[in-house]
Amino acid sequence: MDTRDPMAEHRPCTARNETPLQRADRNFVELLQELRVTQTGVQILFAFLLSLAFTSRFEDLDTVQRVTYVITLLLAVLAAALFTAPAALHRSLFQQGAKPRIVQVSSRLATTGLSVLVFAFSGSVLLVVDVTTGRAGGIAAGAATFLVCVGLWGLLPRLVRRAGLRKEADATGETAEEGPDQGDVKVPALLRRTVRQPSGLRGAAAHREASARHR
Repeated sequence: MDTRDPMAEHRPCTARNETPLQRADRNFVELLQELRVTQTGVQILFAFLLSLAFTSRFEDLDTVQRVTYVITLLLAVLAAALFTAPAALHRSLFQQGAKPRIVQVSSRLATTGLSVLVFAFSGSVLLVVDVTTGRAGGIAAGAATFLVCVGLWGLLPRLVRRAGLRKEADATGETAEEGPDQGDVKVPALLRRTVRQPSGLRGAAAHREASARHR
């Protein structure tokens, strides 16, 4: 027996005052906008690799360069397939009430596609620089491309998220400075209101304050 509340999908559940379905719709639209940006790069790379095989200089490639070309081409195809999979998934499950699940799976597909695209970019740069300048230059350029993509696509978002969490923690006072009554012990501001002195100490303190006033 299904015990789920049928109205739960229509109740606001986020800071934007959105229902779960509205949030899924917004997330899917944002995901599609991101995929349009990445698909442009994949299409340009794929077209370049396809046309490369029909150039006159392609016959001069050695074995390593040909293997690099084939692997890079296959990686570009795989990245393109991963980036277009969300559209196919949405079309297959259209009007079946699976939008939140579609968004979740599509996000994973896009993340996997970006990982594959890193290697496709690195391989293409490796191939081009190898042909034009030499093997050492190609390896150096491919490694540099890989590091740049990993840094911008993987490391930078983590640093931004960590900075945001640190700023939010500072704003809410979760790591407040030590107070006058806590000595050397740092007590979070949210817990300070719940920390009280024992009743005996409070009574003694009140008696000292009253005596000081009488003096």
